[in-house]
Amino acid sequence: MAANPLSFRQILGDDRFHYGAEIVTTRGIAEPGAPDKLVDLATALAGDPSISWVSVTDNPGGSPMLAPDHLSRLLQDADAEVVVHLTCKDLNRNGLESAAWRYAAEGIDNLLALTGDYPTTGFGGRPRPVFDLDSVGLVALLAAMNEGLEVEARGKTQKLTRTNFFIGSAVSPFKRHERELMPQYFKLARKLRCGAHWVIPQLGYDMRKFHEVRLFMDWAGLDAPIIGNVYLLTKVVAGLFNRNKIPGCVVSDVLMENVKRYAAGDDKGRGFFRELAAKQLAVFKGMGFAAGYVAGMAKPDTFFQIIETAESYAENDWKDFAREIQYPQADEFYLFERDADTGLGDGLSVNREYLEALSKPPRTEHVTVGYQLSRKVHKAAFAPGRGAYAPVRKMYQSLDGNHNGDGKPDHLALRILHKIEHASKSLAFGCKDCGDCSLPDCAYLCPNNECAKTSRNGPCGGSFDGRCEAAEKPCMWTRAYDRLKYYGEAREMLDGPAVFHDDALEGTSSWSNFYLGRDHQSEKQDGD
Repeated sequence: MAANPLSFRQILGDDRFHYGAEIVTTRGIAEPGAPDKLVDLATALAGDPSISWVSVTDNPGGSPMLAPDHLSRLLQDADAEVVVHLTCKDLNRNGLESAAWRYAAEGIDNLLALTGDYPTTGFGGRPRPVFDLDSVGLVALLAAMNEGLEVEARGKTQKLTRTNFFIGSAVSPFKRHERELMPQYFKLARKLRCGAHWVIPQLGYDMRKFHEVRLFMDWAGLDAPIIGNVYLLTKVVAGLFNRNKIPGCVVSDVLMENVKRYAAGDDKGRGFFRELAAKQLAVFKGMGFAAGYVAGMAKPDTFFQIIETAESYAENDWKDFAREIQYPQADEFYLFERDADTGLGDGLSVNREYLEALSKPPRTEHVTVGYQLSRKVHKAAFAPGRGAYAPVRKMYQSLDGNHNGDGKPDHLALRILHKIEHASKSLAFGCKDCGDCSLPDCAYLCPNNECAKTSRNGPCGGSFDGRCEAAEKPCMWTRAYDRLKYYGEAREMLDGPAVFHDDALEGTSSWSNFYLGRDHQSEKQDGD
């Protein structure tokens, strides 16, 4: 029987600092009759009074592994508090909703909504990822289920039983460039507005950046408990993080030099790694985070020893640790100025260069003539209540008549307009003819063409040094940020509800769907 009587909601709202532990599932299962080390680890962690909850991952690193369901049920049977990771890479929106119903039926309400790592390997070769939704869309889906999902059944709208999900969201503050970091913060705000309840940063080893997450949320008027994230390093794992082999996990060159030095010692660096993890937990507690989260391939006793060490420090030791554990990347951008007394961010002083640039944003290579022209065309023809929007909309309404069985419009003019649309947008944007266009949402960069995960709601956490985790090219959202910043629109780049692409519109005219209110923009249409 687990020793902690509190629910996960109560844990994150409790005055006491709590500790959680992560279990990464395996590819394959134990041999028949052999001890199941994964189950033994989960049972040991769940039964220890120092650990308040256990998290179970969902195919991390892009490899196929044992689904989290098996372990989560075992932990639940042991009366442990369980958090299950739910990722978008392997399931479409129906699969994600189905999985969520399953968890709700089993009484597993604590879900961490993640986009997921791009798949790297699978049987017979690399699999095709799904990414029908991203993390923002998944948060919105789970929040809608909490409100009572409304569905069409037999010609009527039916409101389904409300779920009780406690929805988590991730943010990746360990980004080197402003154009890469600020969209991460803006996307975090969007997740919280869409219904996320708690926040966990991705992995890094710079306490100033962890602290910045709290400062940003205060600056943006956002309120949610934050869980500090710790991974027990080894030399091998640190090397993988340093070479960006695990997306979103950052070990800088400066820290890597320390890792090599300590790993050359008699204990292979184990003492340094454990102390580093314990000190991080102490800093999280000192900074006012709700809890600390320990991950890493370790035996149960190692988890317990790290927590015991963290609890042994004096009340104000964390301040020295916070100064000590700052391993930034070269020329790393911070949103807040450094406080000389604490070594952390100064919540009252936003980065001066950032503020100066906002008043006179530079024109970068991404602010192209084509982008400027696209903005003008949009204002002239696609902005409700402005320019030619009303007459063009009426034209499409008059041309929209009967459709034949294959969904293609009968009217010759519509077919010609669709061909012109697709040809021009293919040339300008690499259009994939999805029929539900997000160019205005993404600074006129096509997510189906430019983003490996086709994200329409902001960047994933996997980019490194401004480049996509899955392809050797700049992250689409860094380019979008530069474009919007030039026009003073960067802070609003991820405002609004989650964007959902309707696959039923694939291969149809996005212009027609826009003007006739069939796409995701329909709620923005006026009454013209």
